[in-house]
Amino acid sequence: MGISTPRNHRELTLQLTSPPMSIDAIEPVETRIHRLISENPVVIFSRPSCCMSHVMRQLLSAVGVYPAVIELEDEEIAAIGARTTAPELYIGGACVGGLEKLMALHVSNTLVPKLVQVGALQ
Repeated sequence: MGISTPRNHRELTLQLTSPPMSIDAIEPVETRIHRLISENPVVIFSRPSCCMSHVMRQLLSAVGVYPAVIELEDEEIAAIGARTTAPELYIGGACVGGLEKLMALHVSNTLVPKLVQVGALQ
Protein backbone atom coordinates (compact mmCIF):
# COMPACT_ATOMS: atom_id res chain seq x y z
CA MET A 1 0.00 0.00 0.00
CA GLY A 2 1.58 3.25 -1.12
CA ILE A 3 1.00 6.82 -0.14
CA SER A 4 -0.73 8.86 -2.79
CA THR A 5 0.69 12.30 -3.31
CA PRO A 6 -1.19 15.26 -4.77
CA ARG A 7 -0.55 16.07 -8.40
CA ASN A 8 -0.56 19.81 -7.85
CA HIS A 9 -0.84 22.48 -5.16
CA ARG A 10 -4.63 22.86 -5.58
CA GLU A 11 -5.18 19.17 -4.97
CA LEU A 12 -3.06 19.36 -1.80
CA THR A 13 -5.04 22.34 -0.53
CA LEU A 14 -8.34 20.56 -1.12
CA GLN A 15 -7.13 17.46 0.70
CA LEU A 16 -5.97 19.40 3.74
CA THR A 17 -8.79 21.90 4.08
CA SER A 18 -11.95 20.05 3.08
CA PRO A 19 -14.01 19.65 6.26
CA PRO A 20 -16.71 16.97 6.48
CA MET A 21 -19.37 19.71 6.31
CA SER A 22 -17.88 21.37 3.27
CA ILE A 23 -20.05 23.90 1.51
CA ASP A 24 -20.14 23.51 -2.23
CA ALA A 25 -20.39 26.90 -3.91
CA ILE A 26 -22.17 25.31 -6.87
CA GLU A 27 -24.85 23.73 -4.67
CA PRO A 28 -28.03 25.86 -4.41
CA VAL A 29 -28.47 27.54 -1.03
CA GLU A 30 -31.71 25.71 -0.18
CA THR A 31 -30.17 22.33 -1.03
CA ARG A 32 -27.07 23.09 1.02
CA ILE A 33 -29.11 24.13 4.05
CA HIS A 34 -31.31 21.02 3.87
CA ARG A 35 -28.19 18.84 3.50
CA LEU A 36 -26.53 20.41 6.55
CA ILE A 37 -29.71 19.97 8.60
CA SER A 38 -29.95 16.29 7.65
CA GLU A 39 -26.24 15.58 8.23
CA ASN A 40 -26.08 17.01 11.77
CA PRO A 41 -28.25 16.22 14.79
CA VAL A 42 -27.97 19.79 16.12
CA VAL A 43 -27.41 22.81 13.87
CA ILE A 44 -27.45 26.54 14.52
CA PHE A 45 -27.77 28.86 11.55
CA SER A 46 -26.52 32.29 12.45
CA ARG A 47 -25.27 35.60 11.19
CA PRO A 48 -21.55 36.26 11.68
CA SER A 49 -20.73 37.46 15.23
CA CYS A 50 -24.26 36.87 16.56
CA CYS A 51 -24.33 37.14 20.36
CA MET A 52 -27.55 35.08 20.64
CA SER A 53 -25.88 32.26 18.71
CA HIS A 54 -23.03 32.38 21.22
CA VAL A 55 -25.51 32.00 24.11
CA MET A 56 -27.17 29.06 22.33
CA ARG A 57 -23.79 27.34 21.87
CA GLN A 58 -22.91 27.91 25.54
CA LEU A 59 -26.20 26.42 26.75
CA LEU A 60 -25.92 23.39 24.48
CA SER A 61 -22.28 22.80 25.42
CA ALA A 62 -23.24 22.98 29.12
CA VAL A 63 -25.42 19.91 28.58
CA GLY A 64 -22.73 18.18 26.50
CA VAL A 65 -23.76 18.96 22.92
CA TYR A 66 -21.54 20.81 20.47
CA PRO A 67 -23.73 21.92 17.56
CA ALA A 68 -22.68 22.58 14.01
CA VAL A 69 -22.76 26.37 13.67
CA ILE A 70 -23.26 27.66 10.16
CA GLU A 71 -22.88 31.37 9.55
CA LEU A 72 -25.04 32.63 6.71
CA GLU A 73 -25.19 35.87 4.79
CA ASP A 74 -28.41 37.89 4.83
CA GLU A 75 -29.62 36.57 1.46
CA GLU A 76 -29.05 32.98 2.66
CA ILE A 77 -31.04 33.47 5.89
CA ALA A 78 -34.32 33.57 3.96
CA ALA A 79 -33.56 30.10 2.55
CA ILE A 80 -33.90 28.57 6.03
CA GLY A 81 -37.64 28.80 5.53
CA ALA A 82 -39.14 28.65 9.01
CA ARG A 83 -38.31 32.24 9.95
CA THR A 84 -36.37 35.04 8.38
CA THR A 85 -34.32 35.85 11.46
CA ALA A 86 -31.26 34.22 12.94
CA PRO A 87 -30.09 32.38 14.92
CA GLU A 88 -32.22 29.39 14.03
CA LEU A 89 -31.81 26.07 15.87
CA TYR A 90 -32.55 22.65 14.37
CA ILE A 91 -32.60 19.50 16.47
CA GLY A 92 -32.99 16.17 14.70
CA GLY A 93 -33.89 17.90 11.44
CA ALA A 94 -36.78 19.84 12.99
CA CYS A 95 -36.80 23.58 13.44
CA VAL A 96 -36.87 24.48 17.14
CA GLY A 97 -36.67 28.25 16.68
CA GLY A 98 -34.46 30.87 18.23
CA LEU A 99 -32.85 31.43 21.60
CA GLU A 100 -36.15 31.92 23.41
CA LYS A 101 -37.42 28.51 22.26
CA LEU A 102 -34.15 26.84 23.27
CA MET A 103 -34.39 28.45 26.73
CA ALA A 104 -38.02 27.29 27.04
CA LEU A 105 -36.99 23.70 26.27
CA HIS A 106 -34.21 23.91 28.84
CA VAL A 107 -36.36 25.43 31.60
CA SER A 108 -39.14 22.88 31.00
CA ASN A 109 -36.60 20.01 31.25
CA THR A 110 -37.42 18.78 27.75
CA LEU A 111 -34.15 19.80 26.06
CA VAL A 112 -31.97 16.89 27.21
CA PRO A 113 -34.57 14.19 26.40
CA LYS A 114 -34.99 15.72 22.93
CA LEU A 115 -31.20 15.68 22.41
CA VAL A 116 -31.03 12.05 23.55
CA GLN A 117 -33.90 11.14 21.21
CA VAL A 118 -32.03 12.46 18.15
CA GLY A 119 -28.72 10.89 19.15
CA ALA A 120 -26.90 14.08 20.09
CA LEU A 121 -26.51 12.84 23.68
CA GLN A 122 -26.28 9.40 25.20
